[in-house]
Amino acid sequence: MATTFATEIANIDAIPSINASGGVQGGRLRRYRATVPYAGQAAADDVVLARVPAGYTFAYGVITASATAGAAATLAIGVTGATGKYRAAAVFTAANTPTLFGVAAAVGEAAPAGVTEVKLTIAEAALPTSSNFAVVDLYFSAP
Repeated sequence: MATTFATEIANIDAIPSINASGGVQGGRLRRYRATVPYAGQAAADDVVLARVPAGYTFAYGVITASATAGAAATLAIGVTGATGKYRAAAVFTAANTPTLFGVAAAVGEAAPAGVTEVKLTIAEAALPTSSNFAVVDLYFSAP
């Protein structure tokens, strides 16, 4: 039976051994919490959620909302130029239900060399105006 190695540890048996980045093997998980009040933000508005240091690798995210964001408002989570990098634009109607998200391409991506500014982009319709809110927790592994 053949033995193969995952991409991150493909050179573990090389001489000298080449270890994977601490951001993907043996790193520490860091949480970036962002609370977004429903304040009637318009479609095409951005909400900056976090500024993640260079070298941190995206693992996953969780959205928990106190109430639905509306049947028409779509929420995408990403960066400038790739608004759906971490979560593709979609409605979010799950109240009080933590919902996991993550796009495979972003999870498998190498750690960026610079700071990553993560944004929530609102599309299709405005968020409601109320005392409700959404909490977005972003998890990145650090070297």
